[in-house]
Amino acid sequence: MQQLFSTDHIPAPDRQEAWLWNAKQICGDCNFQFPRKSPFHGSISRRKLADLEMTLFSSSAVSFNKYPVSNSNPVNKACIVITQLRGSRRYCQNGKVAILRKGDATLIDSAAPWSSDCLGDCARLYLRIPQPMIESQLRRNELPFATRISGDSGFGAILYHLSTSLFEQAESLSAVEGVSAMEGYLRILAGCVGGEGAQPGANRILELSTRIMNYIETHLTRSTLGPVEIASALRISVRHVHRAFANQGSTVADWIWTQRLKHCRSDLCDPRLQAKSITEIAFYWGFNDSAHFSHAFKKQFLLCPRTFRSRVSSGLSVPGDTNEIDNFLEISPLRRLRAS
Repeated sequence: MQQLFSTDHIPAPDRQEAWLWNAKQICGDCNFQFPRKSPFHGSISRRKLADLEMTLFSSSAVSFNKYPVSNSNPVNKACIVITQLRGSRRYCQNGKVAILRKGDATLIDSAAPWSSDCLGDCARLYLRIPQPMIESQLRRNELPFATRISGDSGFGAILYHLSTSLFEQAESLSAVEGVSAMEGYLRILAGCVGGEGAQPGANRILELSTRIMNYIETHLTRSTLGPVEIASALRISVRHVHRAFANQGSTVADWIWTQRLKHCRSDLCDPRLQAKSITEIAFYWGFNDSAHFSHAFKKQFLLCPRTFRSRVSSGLSVPGDTNEIDNFLEISPLRRLRAS
């Protein structure tokens, strides 16, 4: 399942009504309110992973109150894990308030009244999980609803990156892969809320893997980047680098390779970088062999870099061009620097 709605091509006077109709198909009967001071815009995208619904909402300022119909059957109750992708937003339930910024998350009990509001543009990702499942996985009978899970570091940072990755890759994962990915997600979530689902020692390993991933992201343009350099910079052994990174489901080298290809793909889509040659872009992101880069790019994105860029410039579709998350997240500092 993949559904996408956007107000981009809807006349401004009709956008609120169109977005509201689509939102109510998912949220049910909610009381929505829109400020009148600015034109409204928004989009809604839905995907499924391991038979669980993931919904990405993006919009101008909008608030709502949800008053669910009471249902005593625990099978029909669900927990909504909300991850903030852009902007800030307030979530309230049972007298508790969680104010989320980009990267933060919270849990909401779908069977109890709750409300949400923001002052400006924001994007948020909803993952709906049956309550018996999440209680079983987290081994907690009482969940910390409307409590902020910080995305600044540790488990919270891992949860944020994993949430966005799962939404991005949901359509490409097999049923077995989806189930495995969701099990891993719930283990990380358990660590965030103090559940027993996290394995002993996992917190230290995940903290280290977060440091490694942050180092990779900020030094991705260095052609020498690899396990040895990372270990030296973080003052740990190469063995610890590989051990900590095993939680990501790939080797350090494969992760670096994939991130570089993703940045190259983004730059080839960026009209501000049309003056840059394909080789310049590839070398900037740490590749040192244009032929090797072209082969790797085609293997990853099904088109050679030149054809890919030509199709984007002509407004034609390209493989993987439905990644809505990239449209919501800010341009990375490295890319802003590159474009200047």
